[in-house]
Amino acid sequence: MKKNRKKIIISIFSIFFIFYVGRFILATSSLLPLLWDVFFNKEIKLEKTNHNVNILLLGIGGENHDGPNLTDTIMFASLDTENNKVTLITIPRDLWIPDLEAKINTAYSTGESKRKDGGLLLSRAVVAKVLDLSVDYVLRIDFKGFEKAVDLVGGLDIDVERTFDDYEYPIEGKETDTCGHTEEEVEELATSSAQLEAFPCRYIHLHFNKGLQNMDGKIALQFVRSRHAKGREGSDFARSKRQEKIVKAFKDKIISLDIFINPGKIINLYDVIKKSIHTDIKDNEFDDFIKLSQQFKGAEIKTLVLDTGDEKEERNGLLFTPEDFTDFQGQWVVIPKLGNGNFADIQKEVRCFVKNKDCVIKEVKSN
Repeated sequence: MKKNRKKIIISIFSIFFIFYVGRFILATSSLLPLLWDVFFNKEIKLEKTNHNVNILLLGIGGENHDGPNLTDTIMFASLDTENNKVTLITIPRDLWIPDLEAKINTAYSTGESKRKDGGLLLSRAVVAKVLDLSVDYVLRIDFKGFEKAVDLVGGLDIDVERTFDDYEYPIEGKETDTCGHTEEEVEELATSSAQLEAFPCRYIHLHFNKGLQNMDGKIALQFVRSRHAKGREGSDFARSKRQEKIVKAFKDKIISLDIFINPGKIINLYDVIKKSIHTDIKDNEFDDFIKLSQQFKGAEIKTLVLDTGDEKEERNGLLFTPEDFTDFQGQWVVIPKLGNGNFADIQKEVRCFVKNKDCVIKEVKSN
């Protein structure tokens, strides 16, 4: 009797084990070659420019957002594979591009409207021209994917530099809400009143306290997107610095959780991200990116923000805001201090940073 009971228990356990393993194999069949390469093949075969892998990172609103394909975040990452150093360059979304006759944040949207993968191609070409550096890969993620990825790793620990408030953070899906006004009133208010005063139902009040905070995906997204904070946090420079904090924190969290040496965690992250990204990274190159991430675990990260500078902080910038917006279709923009479309000083500064030299932005008078 005991022998029969033992056989039954072993049989049940065997069925359960086969079922579990079978499910795992079926669920990951498309990833098995990737996982095999990650753990057993150490060679990295990615595209490189002088030992650097250059990646353009784009963030868009996506569905249910006003201007869903406009890029809210534009970051150029250069990974020095010889010295294990990373350079992050943040490009302001309001930078005017003469070839486009529009801001740089329209490049992805314009390209996508022309052809399949056109957004990646046009963004790559525009950024390469601004920086005078080749772009090896482009990766675009939408807000939903960003939120899910942050939640999947259990949130991010972010050290908020200073307390700030933003009373004009847009509510998803309410960008064009009339807030009870008639069409005639909306038309009049749009030109004669401040947006918050005219359409308060479109916005929420954000408040962040100084100090270390654990942020879930929703809060982290608000932290990086906030554009109308009172005081110093309302500048493009401060916003870019917050974006860099999030990138670094996400990298640190992935490393601390050993995601890239855990097949189950890789699969979960892959399932979340694949629905929200658009990239020219080929399927057979993802394993190399995972290996590259392992190689850059403790890498030094240098950051450069292209902006207008700050007199109070005695920090020079390479861009400025023109007084007359007539030549820019009436839009608020930033352009190089050397002149509209002249990116020479930007390119010089970027090359210096990418080469891991100590670079100081000198005062440049606007033309």
